[in-house]
Amino acid sequence: MHLRLSSDDAAFQQRMREYFTTEFPADLREKVAAGGQLTPEDIRRSQATLAEAGLAVPGWPTQWGGQDWTDLQKHIWNSELQAAAVPPPLPFNTSMVGPVIATFGSEELKQRFLPKTATAEIWWCQGFSEPGAGSDLASLRTSAVREGDEYVVNGQKTWTTLGQHADWMFALVRTDPDAPKKQAGISFLLLDMRSEGVTVRPIRTLDGGVEVNEVFFDEVRVPAEQLVGEENRGWDYAKFLLGNERVGVANTGLIKRWLAELKEHAQQVRLGEGSLLDDPATAARFVELEARLMAIELTVVRVSGGSEDGRPNPASSILKLCGSELQQEVLELAVDISGPMASVWDALESVPDWAAHSLPSYLNYRKATIYGGSSEVQRGIVAATILGLKG
Repeated sequence: MHLRLSSDDAAFQQRMREYFTTEFPADLREKVAAGGQLTPEDIRRSQATLAEAGLAVPGWPTQWGGQDWTDLQKHIWNSELQAAAVPPPLPFNTSMVGPVIATFGSEELKQRFLPKTATAEIWWCQGFSEPGAGSDLASLRTSAVREGDEYVVNGQKTWTTLGQHADWMFALVRTDPDAPKKQAGISFLLLDMRSEGVTVRPIRTLDGGVEVNEVFFDEVRVPAEQLVGEENRGWDYAKFLLGNERVGVANTGLIKRWLAELKEHAQQVRLGEGSLLDDPATAARFVELEARLMAIELTVVRVSGGSEDGRPNPASSILKLCGSELQQEVLELAVDISGPMASVWDALESVPDWAAHSLPSYLNYRKATIYGGSSEVQRGIVAATILGLKG
């Protein structure tokens, strides 16, 4: 897709492209492009490098490292970053907790956390889902009872992505179990993962990796000053956060790079006298996926920055729904192109790395239609808030 860019935006795009492809550390880009696993040190170094260049948190207020960019420029930044195989800034930091603290946090919390959050000196994880509260997040049971100047937290979180590396967690906790509506008794708390009583236990996923965790809280004491905003208003802050998360889930630049790489891979697979890319059915799948990507990219430009006064643009649910499903379909195509080679998870001399990685990647991204609100939840939001349908 080619957006009609003004001369200023075209120059901006060129600046982003030059920085990401010529100035950003080449070893990190090469590792991402090859499908390698970034170490925690790689991730922190990458984000610190972007922060030093003023490119880690462009959507934040300028006083905290943000850039006074248009929504289109933010989209260009993100697309060029992904297209160049630059590791994206930690979403927990940059598009989740950072904007919440900047918008609803006290001045003390902003001063204390935002600078180190931007550089990834503090690594955050998300404490929302629980064993009995996933898509129905308002059913969460982890409790925080006020005792003087502290909250005492007990309960469990699950599917905590990269929680084993995190320094801090932003968590939704129940502070009023007797609230007339279950959404009304939830607060947004910042919790040090090194606190006494915090236990992290890894969950091995279907692709063989250890990316997510269970986190247990046993009488964990959290200073009351680490409450974000007002007590029992956490549900409002969570909706604001999820609106930002859903916009970021689309990953249009990443999908573009995947499709371009898949075309190269399809040309390497022989079919008759030509390649798999010459097969009409395969070519048709590429055309369909690219057309849907164009529509999603236009929606990204329209929805980016759409959270106002703590209320996310409901169109972000369309973006999350369509973007996550498109990612899964692109990776399904990757498995189909790999064919029998996809059954080899460990690289062999006779099997290219891209083929060996195709099935684990496909399995890993089954989560995309669940995190940030499942597809079923997004359809409900679209029906109620955009179409005006009553249940």
